[in-house]
Amino acid sequence: MFPTHRPRRLRTTPAMRRLVAETTLEPRQLILPMFVAEGLDEPRALDSMPGVYQHTRESLRKAAEEAVRAGVGGLMLFGVPQVHDARGSGATDPDGILNVALRDLRADLGDDTVLMSDCCLDEFTDHGHCGVLAEDGSVDNDATLARYADMAVIQAESGAHMIGPSGMMDGQVGVIREALDKAGHTYTSILAYAVKYSSAFYGPFREAVDSQLTGDRKTYQQDAANLSEALREVELDLEEGADAVMVKPALPYLDVVRAVAEQVDVPVAAYQISGEYAMIEGAAANGWIDRKPAVLETLTGIRRAGANMVLTYWAAEAAGWLAE
Repeated sequence: MFPTHRPRRLRTTPAMRRLVAETTLEPRQLILPMFVAEGLDEPRALDSMPGVYQHTRESLRKAAEEAVRAGVGGLMLFGVPQVHDARGSGATDPDGILNVALRDLRADLGDDTVLMSDCCLDEFTDHGHCGVLAEDGSVDNDATLARYADMAVIQAESGAHMIGPSGMMDGQVGVIREALDKAGHTYTSILAYAVKYSSAFYGPFREAVDSQLTGDRKTYQQDAANLSEALREVELDLEEGADAVMVKPALPYLDVVRAVAEQVDVPVAAYQISGEYAMIEGAAANGWIDRKPAVLETLTGIRRAGANMVLTYWAAEAAGWLAE
């Protein structure tokens, strides 16, 4: 009888589909990026990212506790200062917004989650670039590394379990690892933004961190056309001491996620960034797609490509759905 082979037999019921699923999506695999801003009296909703907020210190604590209760695997924290300057001084101020918020969350949550910190200057500088500028206006790689080293130590002292250097400066992981070890933070790990592309999808994020950027970041973030370069960046970060590596953005670069996952023997993260989030939220708000299935489908796709961990603004909500 034809056909003898009927793959549909393994799709007949929800229980059958669950039994044979090749890719898992679990709350522990999701990381929630969060924004905490100085000088707010109440959380500020982001127009370009419906459902996402710049938090006050108090609202951050509440939202973080809710996310951890939902089962998310970690929290990635970004700070938004009131005052910006050329060196991003707020990044290394022990009483700066990011560092005090890290202390708040570590006091509240202890080791119940993995507390991560963005180690980059773009939120803190008055020019919006990820590093210190040279006299000609270019980003001074090596001067920036010194700032990252100081940032990483202060973030570790403030309670971060994992440092996330995201500036795409050459040598950043090695400098941060050396600084952490010298300061006694041998067991503070590094999630390297090893593959961070210069992308059109970062737009909403710039509202979230009150970016002061003029121009672009094409001289340090990667070219969207390149894959071999990305794999070299990963290799270098691992040589310098990265404990895990990240690809950012996620959906336009699933081939890169797959290639990285096949190359390395450390955990791989992928960041589903603000523009990816905004597109789905916008389409769902217009009734063009079904929001919940679309969100879960994209997260599953990122996991299927090879990511062990996914940073997503839906982390807490998706964790709740997965627990149902």
